[in-house]
Amino acid sequence: MKNEFTAIIERDGDWFIAFCPEIPGANGQGRTKDEARESLAAAIELILQDRREDALRGIPPDAIRETVTVK
Repeated sequence: MKNEFTAIIERDGDWFIAFCPEIPGANGQGRTKDEARESLAAAIELILQDRREDALRGIPPDAIRETVTVK
């Protein structure tokens, strides 16, 4: 599944810091802009995985689970 999110990247001294306005709590950092973006992508992936797992706990076994695609 491919998702696209906004990365806001700013320089802070010798570091680049990044955050994603669509995913509260998703932050990244790195010595380069690319490292900060990769760190942010990893944070987004972990947050979404945790939210999915948390949301599925306690779902009744007879519930229908389908995929929805958003363009």
